[in-house]
Amino acid sequence: MKLDIYQIDAFAERVFEGNPAAVCPLEEWVSDDVLQKIAEENNLSETAFIVPENQGFKLRWFTPGAEVDLCGHATLAAAYVLYKHLGYSGPEISFSTRSGNLVVKKAAKGLRMDFPASMPVAVKLPNNLVAGLGREPKEVLAAFDYITVLDSEDEVENLSPDFSKWLDLDLRGVVVTAPGNDVDFVSRCFFPKLRVNEDPVTGSAHCELAPYWGERLGLKNLKAKQLSKRTGLVECGLVDDRVIIFGNAVSYMQGQIII
Repeated sequence: MKLDIYQIDAFAERVFEGNPAAVCPLEEWVSDDVLQKIAEENNLSETAFIVPENQGFKLRWFTPGAEVDLCGHATLAAAYVLYKHLGYSGPEISFSTRSGNLVVKKAAKGLRMDFPASMPVAVKLPNNLVAGLGREPKEVLAAFDYITVLDSEDEVENLSPDFSKWLDLDLRGVVVTAPGNDVDFVSRCFFPKLRVNEDPVTGSAHCELAPYWGERLGLKNLKAKQLSKRTGLVECGLVDDRVIIFGNAVSYMQGQIII
C-alpha cells in the first residue's frame, strides 16, 4: 500500500516555524492500528487523516500515543493541503470530527477556523500539577486541559516542568499562561501523557485560553503568542460559543508512505 503524505508547518510564515503536522489524504479508511502506527512513525505532535465524506471530509487526529478529540494546527494543515496541493477550490471546507463540524475558510490572513469554545472553570489544585510545575500558580482552572495562570511572560518562558509528574493527570495536559508583553496573552502547552512533552503551537488550547482571557480583558479579538522554541502567533475572535482562530501555513515536505 502506498499513501501520500505532506508535512506542513502550521501557524507559521516560513518553514522551521510554528507547529509541524503530517497530513495523509486517504480515499477510504485503513485500520485504526495502521493509523496509530503511522502517527508513531512520524513522531510529530499530530498526524491528520482525511477522507472524503458527503460534501466535505472526515478528519481524525493522532498523536504518537493516541487519537485525540480536537487539534487546531493539524486542522489548519489539513485545510492547507486541500487548498494548496489537492486542488480544492470551494469557499469553505467542512470537516466532520470528534468535536463536531469544523469549518475552515480562506481569509485575508491565511485560513480562518471555526472551533467550539470551552470556558475553563476554577478547580482544586492537584498535588501532582504543582509538583510538575515547581511553583504555586496564581490560578488553576480546567476545561479539557488544566489551565495554570502565572503572573508574567518571563515566568512562562523560563518554566522547566517535570513531565514525569503529569503522566497520571486526568485531563489531556497542562497549559501555562500569563499576560503578554506585546500580545494579549502568552502560553506554553504540555501533553506528556500523549507523548508530546511540549507542543510548539496549539490551536485547540486557544479554544480554552481565548474565552478566559477575553472575559478577563474584556476583549472579543485577541492576539496570542505561544512561547515554545519554534514559537507561533495565534489570532483569536470570540463569537457566541465559538472561537475563530486565524493562522498561516507553509509546506515543508511531500512524500509517500509505503506499507
